[in-house]
Amino acid sequence: MKLKSLPIAAFLMLSGCSLIPDYHRPAPPVEASWPQGRAYDANQNLQGQVATLPVVAQFFKDPALVRLLNTALENNRDLRIAAKNVEAYRALYRIRRAEQFPTLDASASGDRRRLPDDLSSTGESGIESQYQVGFVTAYELDLFGRIRSLSTQALEQYLATEEAQRSVHITLIGDVATTYFLWRTDQALLELTEATLVSYVESLDMIEATAGAGTGSELDVRQARTLVNQAAAQKALYTRRIAEDANALQLLLGSPVPTDRSKSAPLTISTIAEVPAGLPADLLLNRPDIRAAEHQLLAANANIGAARAAFFPRISLTASAGTSSSDLDGLFNSGSESWSFVPQISVPIFNAGRLRANLDYAEIQKEVSVASYEKSIQTAFREVADGLAARGTYGEQLSAQALLVDNYKAYFQLAQQRYDQGIDSYLTVLDAQRELFASQQQLLNDQLGQINSEVQLYKALGGGWEAHRL
Repeated sequence: MKLKSLPIAAFLMLSGCSLIPDYHRPAPPVEASWPQGRAYDANQNLQGQVATLPVVAQFFKDPALVRLLNTALENNRDLRIAAKNVEAYRALYRIRRAEQFPTLDASASGDRRRLPDDLSSTGESGIESQYQVGFVTAYELDLFGRIRSLSTQALEQYLATEEAQRSVHITLIGDVATTYFLWRTDQALLELTEATLVSYVESLDMIEATAGAGTGSELDVRQARTLVNQAAAQKALYTRRIAEDANALQLLLGSPVPTDRSKSAPLTISTIAEVPAGLPADLLLNRPDIRAAEHQLLAANANIGAARAAFFPRISLTASAGTSSSDLDGLFNSGSESWSFVPQISVPIFNAGRLRANLDYAEIQKEVSVASYEKSIQTAFREVADGLAARGTYGEQLSAQALLVDNYKAYFQLAQQRYDQGIDSYLTVLDAQRELFASQQQLLNDQLGQINSEVQLYKALGGGWEAHRL
């Protein structure tokens, strides 16, 4: 190799230099399998080898809910904000990426001044003119990868915002679904309360009639009136909750809730499809919040490279070419060409520890990002584990609660028969009515809890962002 080629080779080697630390994905701080025990379905690990999640339109089987979800995906403001954040970080990445290339500007200038005799080169005062037209280019030699590191950091932050948008998408779908199911449940509770209130009023009228005839007691009247008052209060409660649920839905939809909703089927677990749990490692692929946390970690890692490169010299090149003349008419005459080349090197010597502190800060931020990444995995693992525990226990709970409702129905019928036969007082009938009403309310709430737990499991596994329309 000739000696004159050594500087060129050294330049090419330095141009590929990067001070970004080698990235190694942190090991997931969770077990390799889901928890097992009494609360979990013994067959869940057998069916979870392939975690292919159903799309939203297949998971939710209620057409009215699917229509609401489509409306929310079109109009929800949080989703719009997330989309604009993605566009903003995309623009920032383009700004950083453009810094890797030379700039080229066209310029034109004119300078006309009067010089006194003591400043004039001829010793006589006079007017001098100078006109220039040309191009100016500037470029920083990124020998140590400072600009490339900043560009990589901007790219990873942009990718993180894309994943954050998907997280907002998933959250929106889950919130609309759970609010819709709550709305439906409160409507069912209101219908149950109104029917029970009618029964309580009929019982009160009958007891007041018997008390007026001297065959009933004031205690029976007070007890029956208490149940009427309680049911009336709950009727007002559920009426208010339905209005609040509709208001919450309107906020999520970004538009009024449709009022021409057709009669929906009873709210049961069959309203949604069952999803496979898969394995914990699948969360790294399916959860956008975990992927967003890893992109933030990669951005912090790239920032370390930029902080390291700041310790080394910065070389910038500025050049210009054009024409110059003392007369405006002579700008493009022969011999008016001009050019300049100005290389500049800046070497940090003393900065009171600022560069060292900046590197320390970048390394600490990476450690924070590692902890955030690991926390996102642990949170996801906990959410899925909770969902699997709910799946493993809600079926038994609902079966037991349904049997309890049937038992109180039989209890109420027997109490009514014994009262009609004069064996027991009407207080027994009222107690049976109260217990039956409470057990029916609890059954509706348990059904809501089971459905919502499956929706939360679907979200926890990363489902819900695959399409903009369902």
